[in-house]
Amino acid sequence: MTDRQLMGLDEHFQPGLSLALPLAEWQQLTQAPASLLCRRVEDAEVALPLRLGAGRYLAETMDPRLDVLNPPMITIEGGWIETGLDEAKVDGVMDTLQGLGLDRSWIEKEVPRHTLHLPRYAIGKYPVTNLEYKAFLEDSLQPRIPNNWAFGQFPVERSNHPVYGLQAEDADAYVAWLSARSGRAFRLPTEAEWEYAGAGPENFEFPWGERFLPEHANTAEMAIFNTTPVGMFPLGASPFGCLDMAGNVEEYVADNYAPYPGGKAINDDLVQVVGTHRIARGGSFTRFRDLARNCRRHGKYPRDIYVMGFRLAETL
Repeated sequence: MTDRQLMGLDEHFQPGLSLALPLAEWQQLTQAPASLLCRRVEDAEVALPLRLGAGRYLAETMDPRLDVLNPPMITIEGGWIETGLDEAKVDGVMDTLQGLGLDRSWIEKEVPRHTLHLPRYAIGKYPVTNLEYKAFLEDSLQPRIPNNWAFGQFPVERSNHPVYGLQAEDADAYVAWLSARSGRAFRLPTEAEWEYAGAGPENFEFPWGERFLPEHANTAEMAIFNTTPVGMFPLGASPFGCLDMAGNVEEYVADNYAPYPGGKAINDDLVQVVGTHRIARGGSFTRFRDLARNCRRHGKYPRDIYVMGFRLAETL
């Protein structure tokens, strides 16, 4: 299948969801203080086009929610937690997601459900943005330009969108740089840390609950087919307040794929084509709701439809 078919699009041109604002509403946005625009971006009571418009204006000016050396982090106390999927639930997941062309082995990667201990940690409220990543490139002079920055130029209009078009090693280099520059112990989250931050103590299927709701995340169901300003889907917040975990971009974590304790190794298409690979978590604007599940383990297949970003964690 082509990438367009995987995104649910016909081969001929189809416009995505129109979120354009009338000129009068744009003019009102330009007159609003940045603090008000920040509140509008993350206010579920504000209509989606206005949330996006506020985010776009902040992108072109300066989004005060973003602080490169002091990013907004959420503290999670940790403790003994359960992660993964009960094997008896695999059939139910496949039934719920039928029609999306899933291979059963992809869901079997989540098995078995198991218990482990998480020390207290912090995790990013948002995924890392283009603006933050630009600071890393300028300061470190490393040649790790995202492959979706056209001609290697910084996309100002997407400064507060999550960065993507990266390899796992790029995310590793960023957190090493940020730790050195800030004097703090930043890193990528482990799989278990990411999943617990998304699912919470209640072990929700999606960050917000048990049922997929399209308006809660920037996935292919929304038909935006582009990144959006971080935090723009407040209804999709996890129990701990993390945003964009179910959509926008897929997120690398610290672990390479390996079967869970007591589980079996899955030799799926990703293993066959890529071999050893970094796990990614969370859904994206190019993918459907199956990736939005908190348990879902996936990674970067060598196709443009796989849009890989990352979120910070911090050792406390």
